[in-house]
Amino acid sequence: MQQIFGNFVEPKNGAEYLIVRFSPTSLPLQQRWQNTGLSADFLAEYWTSFFPAHDIPSRNKQQEIKGAVNYVANELLENVMKFNYQPADYPVSLGLYLYQNHFRFYATNAIDPRVVEDFQARIQNLLRGDPQALYLEQVEKNAAEDSYGSHIGLLTILSDYGAQLAWKFETISRETTIITVTTMAQLDLFT
Repeated sequence: MQQIFGNFVEPKNGAEYLIVRFSPTSLPLQQRWQNTGLSADFLAEYWTSFFPAHDIPSRNKQQEIKGAVNYVANELLENVMKFNYQPADYPVSLGLYLYQNHFRFYATNAIDPRVVEDFQARIQNLLRGDPQALYLEQVEKNAAEDSYGSHIGLLTILSDYGAQLAWKFETISRETTIITVTTMAQLDLFT
């Protein structure tokens, strides 16, 4: 079974891509989420070679792309690591695909079946709401609750980077039923 939220686009052939996949077996993924910055740095550095810097404007564009890839990759990796449903024993992954004028990130993890409905309700709120207003609302809520940064990552991707977000939920049959969620973030390059 599959459920789609937003304008989810499957990866297409012909794009340059890089996929980073983390095994769930050696160390619990929730313990590794603090190291996602290393993977995000690697992805951002890797993709700069596709945008050579010959002069100041191209160097500035390269640094802008590097910063955006780093931020979006880090946020998505943090989410898949923190919220991966460990009993599923399912790997998490982040794929980054380069098309002519945009990147598409695909972050996949298993999700606790008990939180699927609540998460889908939050997704619908994100898709219907104004990203800037939702961001300010969440910042105020976090300040009132003495919370630091909670639920801000996807809102920042939407409001600061103008990314388009979409989700795909799939039920995978193995020995037990596993539900995965793939978050897609499309980041335009030349706007």
